[in-house]
Amino acid sequence: MLDYNIIREQVGFKNEFLEEQLNAAGFFQYGVVDTMDINFSQEVRAMCEVNTCREHGKTWACPPAVGTVDECKKRIRQYEKMLIFSVKYDLEDSFDFEGMMEGAKQFKKACRAFDKAIKPYLEHYLILSNEGCDLCKECTYPDAPCRFPDRVHGSLEGNGIFVNEIAKLAQVKYNNGANTVTYFGALVCNEKDLKELENLEVK
Repeated sequence: MLDYNIIREQVGFKNEFLEEQLNAAGFFQYGVVDTMDINFSQEVRAMCEVNTCREHGKTWACPPAVGTVDECKKRIRQYEKMLIFSVKYDLEDSFDFEGMMEGAKQFKKACRAFDKAIKPYLEHYLILSNEGCDLCKECTYPDAPCRFPDRVHGSLEGNGIFVNEIAKLAQVKYNNGANTVTYFGALVCNEKDLKELENLEVK
């Protein structure tokens, strides 16, 4: 469950509708930052290129398909705010690779659930998730267009963003202790759209 008192202190305004959707998707914490405060780095992209997650050049959700770091920066900064959210998953031990992969899979599902919940209320926005994409058994990249362009979510790292830096900026805990893994995603939109969500009724 989300700690609403912490959430409201972080984002600076009460938004029960948004909190309800984040809670329903299973997110752990969140915070809001200005997109102009985000550092975009080629160093992060270099990690993708050496196949830290082994997805570089394999999906429409990853580099180079998402564009250069400068292109990602421009795409994100056309919006004013980035809502960072996370989920903590418990592991059997620090070598529990299967647990990490299952957590990554579940986080993608959480991001898609959140996207589906807010889609009727926001016209222009981006959802960023964790690395890779598992919508299709075999991605069409680079031979054919993405089968689900409205459902595929690029990652924070793939867009050149240091997750530890953005988590600190958003006051979201990056490391949640031994034998855990935490995944991060984001909603990128304009401030007026966040404000408009405040007026929606929580069902």
